Amino acid sequence: MTSILSSRRSAEHGFTPVRRSAEHGFTPVRRSAEHGFTPVRRSAEHGFTLVELLVALFIFALLASAGVAILAFSVRAQAAASDRLTEIAGLGRVGAIVSADMAQVIPRSTRNREGDPLPAFDGLAVSNGEPFLSFVRTGWTNAEGAARASLQRVEYQFVDGRLERVPFAMLDGAEPITRSVLLDDVDRLSVRYRIDNDWMDTWQPTRAEGLPRAMELTIRRRDGVEYRQLFLVGTGY
Repeated sequence: MTSILSSRRSAEHGFTPVRRSAEHGFTPVRRSAEHGFTPVRRSAEHGFTLVELLVALFIFALLASAGVAILAFSVRAQAAASDRLTEIAGLGRVGAIVSADMAQVIPRSTRNREGDPLPAFDGLAVSNGEPFLSFVRTGWTNAEGAARASLQRVEYQFVDGRLERVPFAMLDGAEPITRSVLLDDVDRLSVRYRIDNDWMDTWQPTRAEGLPRAMELTIRRRDGVEYRQLFLVGTGY
């Protein structure tokens, strides 16, 4: 009977654990939902924390810095490649012009403005502001049909870091016409001439119409790049 009374008393006073839990909201899931403990709902209601914003800004700054660095590197690489291509094109143009001149050299002596005789081919050591190469070449194009010969006297000079080509309107006693700069930013320029089986720094012909077999041109740019090329003389092509 005591047991029956205890059960009734428990039922009367709500001591049943399951019912009490349900009545007073002790169920973990329901309590979590009622008081907003679910992480997803809390994040949606309250937004990002300061730490999360700082981390996001830091990552964005890293990505922006990397993008700027890559862009700057690309610009520098493009500029360097453009400069190198321009330099290669300039050297190629010099080689083509000198090669055409040397191939068209003919053994024809001339006279200067004072009437002194000049050899057909005069090759000296390079000196700033002075002609180091003088010759007569054929194949001077006459597109306008002017009253002149197809022969032309040409000089090469090294002036203040520039390689210049100086043509003359007439073979004997004429003033030079407009000179052209073949290459600039030249630090050093040297030439050698092939005489029989030897290379010489100057060409000293035994007769006025004598020609060397070949010429070697060495150009050192101010950036340290050195260019050397051999040219056959008087081959006619």
